[in-house]
Amino acid sequence: MDKQKTIKKKISFSGKGIHTGVFTNMILLPAKENKGIVFVRTDKDNFNIKALVDYVISTERGTNLCITDVHVKTVEHILAAVRGHQIDNLIIEIDNEEIPILDGSSKEFSEKIQTVGTKIQNSYRNTYKVTKEIKYSDKESGTEITIEPSEQLELDVTIDFNSETLGIQNAYLNSITKFQDEIASSRTFCFLHELEVLLENNLIKGGDVNNAIVIVENELDRKKLSNLAKVFNKKNLQVSKEGILNNIQLRHQNEAARHKLLDIIGDFSLIGIPIIGKIKAFKPGHRHNTKFAKILKEKIMKDMKDIVPIINFNEKPLYNKDQIKEIIPHRKPFLFIDEIRDLGEDFIIGVKFVTDDEEYFKGHFPGAPVMPGVLQLETMAQAGGVLILSTVTDPENYLTFFMKIDNAKFKQKVVPGDTIIFKLELISPIRRGLCHMHGKGFVDGKVVVEADLLALISKK
Repeated sequence: MDKQKTIKKKISFSGKGIHTGVFTNMILLPAKENKGIVFVRTDKDNFNIKALVDYVISTERGTNLCITDVHVKTVEHILAAVRGHQIDNLIIEIDNEEIPILDGSSKEFSEKIQTVGTKIQNSYRNTYKVTKEIKYSDKESGTEITIEPSEQLELDVTIDFNSETLGIQNAYLNSITKFQDEIASSRTFCFLHELEVLLENNLIKGGDVNNAIVIVENELDRKKLSNLAKVFNKKNLQVSKEGILNNIQLRHQNEAARHKLLDIIGDFSLIGIPIIGKIKAFKPGHRHNTKFAKILKEKIMKDMKDIVPIINFNEKPLYNKDQIKEIIPHRKPFLFIDEIRDLGEDFIIGVKFVTDDEEYFKGHFPGAPVMPGVLQLETMAQAGGVLILSTVTDPENYLTFFMKIDNAKFKQKVVPGDTIIFKLELISPIRRGLCHMHGKGFVDGKVVVEADLLALISKK
């Protein structure tokens, strides 16, 4: 029952994007509970793109997101740092299309996050614990990625580029809490022959021999070294005895494998929910990471469809009954929802304590009292009303009218002594005062009622 986290205060970064060469200012800002990780293009009228695998548009030399021609490119390094510090809610403002590459790792991102610190929030973190092995493979590349049960997030990554210089490398991380110490400083890398192709195709405008490890497999003559020095605006370039261009000192003997592990953390964060399990990857890459992430997200959404929201009843509710009265106009004996426990932009969690002195039990099966299904729906609707009215600044001046109920199902009877936990989620964004929601009610871990609700919000 870990709680969600965000950062304590804003953090700023600036630099060029490795592929586009554009200069980007980036600001990390604290975000409220259940916001998730959201990129905001301040140069595009504050256009929002959530950090979700649904919006991956390409994986050419990096992971790139896009909605309606608004891009956020090379997101994996900042997302790895965010996940490495177990941050759930964050706004990432950028004034251009590509995240700064900095030194080619997550080092500066991670260090500044640690310096500023994180803060615990009120809402509980949803996580997905793997219970059965899930496999992904690609015959053409030889890539294999599996995830299997574990008590925490572990990663075991092996790379093999058929290179004598690089060799076969392995990296292992047994806990995400060790990300900064063991993984964050590992830089991106490429082979010289790849670099030459990228330069020919104008695909590495912001690249520099100091923000990537360039691996040289064959001996270079002075002319080629001189030409490369001009391209990168260096006085001279050299190749180390280990086959690294410009004599860059490796931070780890297996730095390339560690960076691939870093990429997986960043790419898998796009699932949108932290995973508990052991990831084993052979020859991973952004294309395969994100393909597998989409498969995992689909499975997670199915598996978590009927997961009961986490509530600690020893803590105060977000809204008690008196506070609910300030939002919705219902009063006794028709105010049924007792507490609001959590509230986000697109969901709400409410609670109904079913007691034996409910007014309706006097006439509804007095000898064997059962909460009427229609009142279960009304209670659910009242929670939905709080969600809708939370979107306006003066809820006391609005009323919510429910226009339609679809797919209503009553799966178990509800009796005195039961506690119903309701969760409602938006099916689509609220538009023109119309709100379309799907709601479920749980008792003792089982769904007792569910329905789709359509409501209209209007001024009194």
